[in-house]
Amino acid sequence: MDKNSQPVIQVRDLDLSYDDFPVMRGLDFSVNKGDIFVVMGPSGCGKSTLLKVLIGLKEPDKGEVLYDGVNFWGQDETSRQELMRHFGVLYQSGALWSSLTIGENVALPLQLYSKLSGAQIKEMVELKLALVGLSGYADFYPAQISGGMRKRAGLARAIALDPGIIFFDEPSSGLDPLSGRLLDDLILQLRDTLGATIVVVTHELASIFSVGTNAVLLDSESKTMIASGSPNDLLANSKDPRVIQFLTRGKKQGA
Repeated sequence: MDKNSQPVIQVRDLDLSYDDFPVMRGLDFSVNKGDIFVVMGPSGCGKSTLLKVLIGLKEPDKGEVLYDGVNFWGQDETSRQELMRHFGVLYQSGALWSSLTIGENVALPLQLYSKLSGAQIKEMVELKLALVGLSGYADFYPAQISGGMRKRAGLARAIALDPGIIFFDEPSSGLDPLSGRLLDDLILQLRDTLGATIVVVTHELASIFSVGTNAVLLDSESKTMIASGSPNDLLANSKDPRVIQFLTRGKKQGA
């Protein structure tokens, strides 16, 4: 088998809930190396809950999440933490420390988890900021830059440790269309530059079709996944009216 087609993430028969309220059940999909994999669906369908399970913030009720064949939730806390160091996460808000400069935010994971010297960390921070188009902004505070720039600063921090997998939680949320498109372009660029596998949680159609190479569609009524595959292929070939409705937002194809 071609290495590039081997699954990096495998989700097997996954059930999710909050307390006794079922959120999703029977999730079963794979994310291949180099994918930009989109977890899509309307608000409230369980996308963020699934993301929390994938990045180690919430344990599933049932099923497995495998990273390169290793059962993530079958490991002890120390082993899970070690696996999580290979993840980069861009949270919906950017989640920057407001009391730290942009450069200090990006430096933080390097200070905590690398053995680089201060000079090496400074050089690495400059490199990561350059990769996301923020050269010269290391000394700015989050409140001094725009929302789109804060997202990119959060992304620079997420890639500080050169993760193999980068997770994006609603990356276009709160951005104007132009900033959203620029962030989509950046996601494509980082996949190619870093060779990372990317998982994007979103309901934004523009992002879904511009970056997604593979996807799964979650449905809040049936509480399970109702489609998987390339977003463009799903739009062209699916006969399920729920899939078409989501991918066209109720408009007829070609309208």
